[in-house]
Amino acid sequence: MNRRLFWKLCGPLAFGALALVWLITFLGAESEQQMSFIAERHQLTLKQWGATAERLYREGEQQALADWLENLQAREDTWAAVVRSDIQPLAGSELSAQFQEGFRLGRHVEWKIHLYFPDNPIMDITFADGHTHFLITLPQRMRPGSYLPVTTLLLKVALPLALLVLLSVAIYRHVMHPLRELELATRAFSEGNLGVRVRALLGNRNDELTALAATFDGMAERTGELILTQRQLIADLSHELRTPLTRIDMAVSCVEKGIDTQHFLPRIRRESQLMRSLVEDTLTLAWLENEKPSLDQERLDLTDLLDSVIDDARYEYPRHHLHVDLPGQAAISGSSHRALAQAVENVIRNACHYTPQGGSVWVRLTSDGHGYRLTVDDQGPGVPADQLERIFQPFFRTQQARGDKPDGHGLGLALARRQLEAVSGWIRAANRERGGLCMTLWFPATRPETPAGGERRQG
Repeated sequence: MNRRLFWKLCGPLAFGALALVWLITFLGAESEQQMSFIAERHQLTLKQWGATAERLYREGEQQALADWLENLQAREDTWAAVVRSDIQPLAGSELSAQFQEGFRLGRHVEWKIHLYFPDNPIMDITFADGHTHFLITLPQRMRPGSYLPVTTLLLKVALPLALLVLLSVAIYRHVMHPLRELELATRAFSEGNLGVRVRALLGNRNDELTALAATFDGMAERTGELILTQRQLIADLSHELRTPLTRIDMAVSCVEKGIDTQHFLPRIRRESQLMRSLVEDTLTLAWLENEKPSLDQERLDLTDLLDSVIDDARYEYPRHHLHVDLPGQAAISGSSHRALAQAVENVIRNACHYTPQGGSVWVRLTSDGHGYRLTVDDQGPGVPADQLERIFQPFFRTQQARGDKPDGHGLGLALARRQLEAVSGWIRAANRERGGLCMTLWFPATRPETPAGGERRQG
């Protein structure tokens, strides 16, 4: 089962989720790292305060130092002091030189500040003697991390939301593009544009939606063919019915006027029968073309069927010579007795009709691969080479046929081809070198599994 669309959607979602977690973690740690240090301008201010306190202390300006500290505490709303760190070892302990050099009572201005500790730390600016310190509780305005709540909100809410929206838009566009094309095509098709197709508009994309587009194209092509075929059949049927209806109108008018009633009543009956036959054949042809039916599958002997059809032809054309070469038995299965009988009868009757009286018609059935080949040769006028394929089109008749058979309507061979295709066979026509037409029909010995409208052997 094709699950390409599932993996196309699952892949970006999984990758996007992992990328989002990593990005939030990385940006959060990096932002916290950057915001854990006192700003350089505040570090410089603290160092300047320490230098001022050290200068006043060295100059012995105790009162000036006290006034300056009092003023600083009031201005910054904090605590500040200058103290000494004379450490007295106890119980015979000794201080290492490293401890004496590096000892601090507070934090250095360049150290990291704990952003989540509620109280501001005490900063330590050590004087040059190493034992005197300027201590100050970090003023609130200098505390780093003031943007931490906003940054946290951006990283944990705004950024995931933005990325998810972008990912959703990308997925939406990826899914909706073929659906939108399909919607436009469906609307155009419903408005009468039978040539609209979708698959070619989707490029190299290959997933369930393109399969849907291909299915739509197949449906549109099939439906378009059906509509055009029905339109053509209706137009041709209307044209073919116009002539017998005109004749019937004329005959009825003559009968109403009392003119030769005995002559016109048979004419009306003959024209009515012609219209009935025309309508029935047209409906059968439309059914075969539109429905592509799988006819009743039967077992039959093709030799027996041909014997029956040839006996009827000999009765109908007693002055013709029918030369028959049939095997003793030609069993086929999965076919339709009715469809084959009608197809073969149409071909043989056509051959007899166009063969002059006293002429010959040759009917030969031979085994051919996985089926049987039937050839019907006549001594008629043949068909122009450029019309050999057109004679299988509904309502098409050659100029010769219109003159020799004015009551025909050109559906016999069209029906024969559709009936043979319905049982997975085929038919074709060719002119004989000595004049006349050769019709070749092929019947499968066993009905293949492919649908009636599917691929068939072409001989």
